[in-house]
Amino acid sequence: MKAVIILGSSNGKGHTRLVCKYLQEISGLPIIDLREKKIGHYDYEYKNIDDDFLPLMRELTAQYDTYIFATPVYWYSMSGIMKVFFDRITDCLKIEKELGKKLIGKNMAVLSCSGHDDLDKHFSMPFVNSADYLGMNYLGEVHTWMARAKLTEEMKRKVEDFLQKISA
Repeated sequence: MKAVIILGSSNGKGHTRLVCKYLQEISGLPIIDLREKKIGHYDYEYKNIDDDFLPLMRELTAQYDTYIFATPVYWYSMSGIMKVFFDRITDCLKIEKELGKKLIGKNMAVLSCSGHDDLDKHFSMPFVNSADYLGMNYLGEVHTWMARAKLTEEMKRKVEDFLQKISA
């Protein structure tokens, strides 16, 4: 499995980043932080065609077969940065169709993080449905939470189990 962690958090030092760093420690997987990319919102006139989105998608499709989308839970959903990334996948279906076709058969998994064990049962629906629409394999998800910015042994085990599940 050649996988990558795609981090979509507004807080570069937040809980989701801490969980991603632990996942990276135990797996050696690289992290791509969407905050470090200039990715504009989707628009029907493709005015942001020269931003970082398409080069990032070319890199992802050429180098990786599994994408672990890591996001905090904001208002019962993925972060805004992650949503913009997903919206921009439309570029790969409209103006870069060959690039979009390269997503077929790739794998998707989700790591979410919040302050409590209270993830809504519908949280993963946009990811599951997007994977299905794009012809990707949805491998599953893990939800983590933290108190006082500390990754507990319980959360470490959850992340380890998640890694084992998606690596199988």
